[in-house]
Amino acid sequence: CALKGSVFPKAVVWALPCSLVSAGLHWLLSDENRSRAVGAGDVGASVLGGFTFILGFLIVFRSQQAYSRWWEGGTLLQQLRGEWFNAFSSCMAFCNNSEAKKHQVEVFEHKLVRLVSMLYGAALSQVSETSGTCFEFVEFSDFDKGSLDFMAQSHDRCEIVLQWIQRLIYEANDAQVIKVAPPILSRVYNQLGNGIVILNNARKINDFPIPFPLAQMITVMLILHWGLTAVVVATSVEQGFWAAFISFAVIFSFWSIHYIGEELEQPFGDDPNDLPIHEMQVDLNASLRDMLHERARQAPEFRFNREKHSKLEVANLNLDDCIRGLGIEEGHYVDAQEQEGIVELHMHNMLGDVRSQAAVHGGGGQQTQEVVPPTAAQNM
Repeated sequence: CALKGSVFPKAVVWALPCSLVSAGLHWLLSDENRSRAVGAGDVGASVLGGFTFILGFLIVFRSQQAYSRWWEGGTLLQQLRGEWFNAFSSCMAFCNNSEAKKHQVEVFEHKLVRLVSMLYGAALSQVSETSGTCFEFVEFSDFDKGSLDFMAQSHDRCEIVLQWIQRLIYEANDAQVIKVAPPILSRVYNQLGNGIVILNNARKINDFPIPFPLAQMITVMLILHWGLTAVVVATSVEQGFWAAFISFAVIFSFWSIHYIGEELEQPFGDDPNDLPIHEMQVDLNASLRDMLHERARQAPEFRFNREKHSKLEVANLNLDDCIRGLGIEEGHYVDAQEQEGIVELHMHNMLGDVRSQAAVHGGGGQQTQEVVPPTAAQNM
């Protein structure tokens, strides 16, 4: 719906009555003597202009602060996700490849996935303005119930889950489930700690709203401005239509900007203009699940050919089209022998049989090739 999240309907509630009042006053005061008796005159118009300037400054200032809070909230949550996901990814990369540790490694990975999902979900629950909000979690019903009850009743759930993760990593390192030098492993702990610091910075947006005196003063001034605009415009403008239109436009603009500030200053709710915190949790869970895939655990094999690869040839192409040309589609992976033939054919098409266009960048003379995907080349 085009009006979903729009401030216009709320602004019209104030602008339309002001327009009607202004038009009605203009009709009642159409007599010149009545207009002079009630009219504020040039001095009143000047005073209203000064009042409007101050009000406009305050509304714009509040809207700027509200947008800064909204943008900072989104930035902090994305930084939080990056820190914790990088820590998780590092732990996955450090896992022991020994066959003897395979079962322990698998238990560690699945336990870590669920705890990281729980940690981020608990963090989003803390900053959310709506109590009882549901988030998507990777299933964790097989954790110890006593521990889960303790976490649920604790003062800060994120601190408890963070402690569990740090202890899990320590025990995995002690049991050689993960194998990495201590200075490198310490970076994982740094990233986990950085995430908590970022979370506290995000929480302050909810904990410290726009100061009440400022919000109160702006609201009172808007109401006074509503009444003054109706009277001054009705007695200053000669035509009733223009009196109604000017009143509507001025009040509509001021209240629209005011409501924009109100919409943005608390960004962690469930309103249409709030940050998509539920989608953020879903996005992290999808990334966590991908990391458990066998293809994500190891870097892809690379058949190195010194003569061929030392040229470091480059080509402009669409990554999705290129991968489809290699025979890798949704959930389908060809075996090594089949893929080798496909790769050779695709690279031959990409660098030899398709139309190329040389482009010179600057004065360096570096050349690139504009490549038509194999599927398109076959249809030509």
